[in-house]
Amino acid sequence: MAGPPSTAPITAHPALGKLDPHVVASGPAIPPIERVALFSEEQWEHFTDEWAASLTDYAKVERASGAGDKGCDIVAFPVEGGAVWDNYQCKHYDKPLTPTDIWLELGKICHYSFIGEYTVPRKYRFVAPRNVGTKLASYFRRPATLKAELLKIWDDKCKDDIKSVPVPLTAELREHIEKIDFGIFGYLPVLDLIDQHKKTPHFVARFGLGLPARSPVDPPPGIPTADETRYVQQLFEAYSDNKGRQITISQDLPVSLQKHFNRSRESFYSAEALRNFSRDNLPSGEFENLQEQIYTGVADTCEGVHACGLTRLIATTNRAADLSITSSPLMGKTEITDLHGICHQLANVDRLTWVVEKDGEDVDS
Repeated sequence: MAGPPSTAPITAHPALGKLDPHVVASGPAIPPIERVALFSEEQWEHFTDEWAASLTDYAKVERASGAGDKGCDIVAFPVEGGAVWDNYQCKHYDKPLTPTDIWLELGKICHYSFIGEYTVPRKYRFVAPRNVGTKLASYFRRPATLKAELLKIWDDKCKDDIKSVPVPLTAELREHIEKIDFGIFGYLPVLDLIDQHKKTPHFVARFGLGLPARSPVDPPPGIPTADETRYVQQLFEAYSDNKGRQITISQDLPVSLQKHFNRSRESFYSAEALRNFSRDNLPSGEFENLQEQIYTGVADTCEGVHACGLTRLIATTNRAADLSITSSPLMGKTEITDLHGICHQLANVDRLTWVVEKDGEDVDS
């Protein structure tokens, strides 16, 4: 008599290497290629909008508008106002695209270009989270076959679906289709889409995976620029207040204050580099949010009673360095120099003031 099947003990496999606390908190990172496949239709549309905004080879990129898309989706113009245009048709399916998924789009392009709604695009690319299937990829490699198949299935897949009234394959329409170079049709691999999306400030917000390393900060130019005017003026006011004499140029500074002046400019440029880093890698507003948190953290210190403007400045920048800010995605890439520099950015627009006067008298004196 037969018994149960033979068995062996189950052994759990430990994680390889040291366990990362971020993995414990959030689970292993999902590679972008896998995450894209999980996008909802709305997430896919947002993702492709973010990607389209990065197409710097074009002068103008927009979504098709009007009643019905007429076979167009993301329309890109190499020259604004020019006749040449490319189309990126975004499809959100949970499987690779097949010929059946695209016949109607090809039919729309042929019909609407035939009746003069628009010209034939220079390039027409399908964009889908799971790419295209083997058969469709084969058709794209053989444009003549793709055209022949479209003509063959026109009555079944296109005639009654392009618009509310039938669009028969007349001799004139067939002649128009025969003149179209079907080599314009193809697809954009989703890996290429992701690589291009990496260059946008939306990639980290969309996929996580951390911010890239910051580039080294260039040293300030020898002479302050026009963009530094106000915070440099405020530095000289603080130095003058401390020394009890007018100081308007760095050559008049004693060695200790010259060093402070140089460090202050380096800090300002470091914060400006952080601003640019945020612009390139995060959605708009993140750096400004960090600035606002720094301001809130140092305002009471700056507005307190101090012996002179210089002591107010130093107390304020020291307070900035002591702040514990955990809500900003930039903090992992922010150094003490940046925090000091943000104070100088705020002074550059008079949100922080080092020498305070009241009723005509210097309260710091």
